[in-house]
Amino acid sequence: MANPAYAAASAAAVTPERVCGSGFARVANSKQAVRTPSKRTLGHVYLLYNRKTGYNCVVTIKTTNIGTPTFTMATITTQTHGTNPRTGGENEGRSVKHYLGPVKTYGKGRCVSYMGRIKDAGRNAAEGKSRWKDWGNCR
Repeated sequence: MANPAYAAASAAAVTPERVCGSGFARVANSKQAVRTPSKRTLGHVYLLYNRKTGYNCVVTIKTTNIGTPTFTMATITTQTHGTNPRTGGENEGRSVKHYLGPVKTYGKGRCVSYMGRIKDAGRNAAEGKSRWKDWGNCR
């Protein structure tokens, strides 16, 4: 049986910066709670940006059910401007114990929208979602 104290300690060592890698920094006000409809927080989704490379990175980190595999998702969508605006997205979803990411997409000169999702453990599991409502981090 897994040691819950060890699982919590190893999860606490996970930071969005470590997951995304060197050069990535959090975008101001980008930490969003992933909440169930009843407002229970299951974790957080973070948006980071690397000024040198122009890449955005999204990470979803669980704060509940740590060590128990639950479905988790991280999604980022980029938007271009001009005569032919387009959107393109990257997403990843799978059962994880601590966090999901990095999910990266090129974003220099583009706005982004991102989302995180975590499914609660149990038979009647609720799903928590978080989303930036508008396009942001336009670099």
